[in-house]
Amino acid sequence: MTNFAVLTKKEFVQMLRELKIVWFPLVFIFLGMSQPILNYYLPAIIKSLGGNQGIIIDPHMIAQKGGEVLAGTLGSQFDQLGVIIIIVSLMGAVQSDKANGMLAFILTRPVSIVEYLSAKVFSNYLFVAASVAIGYLVSYLYVNFLFSNVNPVDMLLALLIYLVWVLFIVLFTTMISTLFNGQGIIALLSIVFLLLCRVIVGLSPAIDLINPAAMSKHAMEVLTMSTISSTLGWNLLLTLLLSVLVILVSHQWIAKKKYHHV
Repeated sequence: MTNFAVLTKKEFVQMLRELKIVWFPLVFIFLGMSQPILNYYLPAIIKSLGGNQGIIIDPHMIAQKGGEVLAGTLGSQFDQLGVIIIIVSLMGAVQSDKANGMLAFILTRPVSIVEYLSAKVFSNYLFVAASVAIGYLVSYLYVNFLFSNVNPVDMLLALLIYLVWVLFIVLFTTMISTLFNGQGIIALLSIVFLLLCRVIVGLSPAIDLINPAAMSKHAMEVLTMSTISSTLGWNLLLTLLLSVLVILVSHQWIAKKKYHHV
């Protein structure tokens, strides 16, 4: 068994011990369900509670198309609370190994930094992406049931585009976890930076080109308009380049610690 396979297995075993493999997908299932359910029943809830006096309910909100609601799952649920949950779950990715001496133990064996980081990123991204996809598919089923049907091709294409943004979230949080020792500062820096990236999407086309969070906007456009933006290719390329840069920073930081094989 290769070093990569052993380290990947170690990560999944750790997820199982922490029960992350149970609660993490459940959180995204809940987030995926909440958007279509709230959109569908909110007007009725307000009316039944007698709290609609003086409140004008936009008829467009009630007659939303399925694609708009599914896009709302990405923009309102996954890009807010979902991002925070991903960061909190990953803030100890490398930091915990540094704190308990596992990083030094692993890298003073015949294990390269590339093998260590690739196993760490691969296992975490695979798990996070699968959880996001499950929550998204649950939302898709609810949207098709409560609203209009969403084109399956658009649904899958939007998911693939969105998972590029998820990849950057995982890589950036891993980098911050590598550079800093306190989980509080790791979570704070990651949350502030990544949510800021999401907030500034749409302010400037030039900024959107280099902003990884704009991948979420492209995914939402596929769902709402069934079109692919002409800038998607450039945004995808620059996001992948930034992802490579982020992982290189993590590699260089570990390399400067001068671990050696024994």
